Amino acid sequence: MKTTKSKFKFSGGVHPPYNKELAREKPIECLPMPSELVISMSQHLGAPAKCIVKPLERVVKGQLIGEKNGLISVCVRASASGTVKAVEKRLGPSGMMVDAVILQPDPEAMDEETFPPLDWKSASREELLKRVEDAGICGMGGAGFPTSVKLNPPANKRCEYLILNGAECEPYLTADYRVMLERADRIRIGVEIMRKILGGCAVRIAVEANKPEAIAALEKAFADIDGNVEIVVLPVLYPQGSEKHQIYATVGRIVPEPPALPIDVGCVVENVGTVVAIADAVEKGKALLERVTTVSGDDVVEPKNILAPTGTKYSDLVDFCGGLKESAAKVISGGTMMGFAVPSLDIATTKTTSGILLLSKRSVFQYISGACINCGRCVRACPMRLNPADISKAVESDDVVCAEKSHVMTCIECGACAYVCPARRPIVQLCRRAKASIRARGR
Repeated sequence: MKTTKSKFKFSGGVHPPYNKELAREKPIECLPMPSELVISMSQHLGAPAKCIVKPLERVVKGQLIGEKNGLISVCVRASASGTVKAVEKRLGPSGMMVDAVILQPDPEAMDEETFPPLDWKSASREELLKRVEDAGICGMGGAGFPTSVKLNPPANKRCEYLILNGAECEPYLTADYRVMLERADRIRIGVEIMRKILGGCAVRIAVEANKPEAIAALEKAFADIDGNVEIVVLPVLYPQGSEKHQIYATVGRIVPEPPALPIDVGCVVENVGTVVAIADAVEKGKALLERVTTVSGDDVVEPKNILAPTGTKYSDLVDFCGGLKESAAKVISGGTMMGFAVPSLDIATTKTTSGILLLSKRSVFQYISGACINCGRCVRACPMRLNPADISKAVESDDVVCAEKSHVMTCIECGACAYVCPARRPIVQLCRRAKASIRARGR
């Protein structure tokens, strides 16, 4: 195993203030079980899980409460033992109303439904894939793509490179950094399991250069591993954690425009948190019922990295951090670049909740968007080589066909264009609007 510097740099990108020092040195802490959990059936990309429990029903930690509903879907399991108070629509982190199980945990319950541990060295590929699926594992970096689907490419496509995404380029967020620092040994086991599933592919662990401690921890954990394994140190540049850009930065391959996927260029990319979840599911028989979330921002009394059960309300996480210094001017689910502003702390975490940011009036400001001044900054910043100015103007004119011809479906919604725009134009929102119209027309 060796450590190398990236030989490839994608075009565009920006350097926002990272502000990771707020939570960077805070070890992962476990949250005491909250008094209520709101467990969403839409914690992943694709079709929501089908709820199979009813109000007043008692469930056991790890019990199946939402069945997988199609190929691109993930099952949902109870993240605590307790009683189902209700099954109703609740507001999710993305602003959509979603089906959710309202669970009242029993603090004295010790029962837990687990799987029998598997010896990954002797287990078959099919057994390992089935365990990943039954454990309800999806991508924990933000997209939430079903992991069992990603690890099972079509027969005519082979994975040549397994890429571990440890870039964590979003400002403020340090959850993945702490996982790499504190659980590098579990990442090692997860990699071995995934290599067996994928057929002995090469491994590239991508970490930004501003995380030397994490790189050292990974070097120690992977020191004696067999096979083609490298840690690739990436330059600090947003959006370095983007799947397509990480593939280019680590192995120099370019993923074509949609509907092309990374496997079309022989790559599979997984977040480091997902890799740990795979190791725990196989070796310990644990379903994905909890995750590490960063709670940060200048309005938090004590920013922390918290291991909490999925379905934990944001308010419980904030209380665990000592509360707020003052009334937060903005609450963001995720990072400042790709996260969603949310109206309430009653929203609950999901398998993809990497961070919650609480910002004071000193950190945010109101503005009125202006007309495009054709300065070209968004064009230089776009990592996908698009012309965001033309796309946004087409959408404002309700010319979705023109936006589609300008390749709006290629947009990864990273926010680099809006970040550099001197006219404060909502370019990302306009791109989302166009993409939604195009998908609706396709349906």
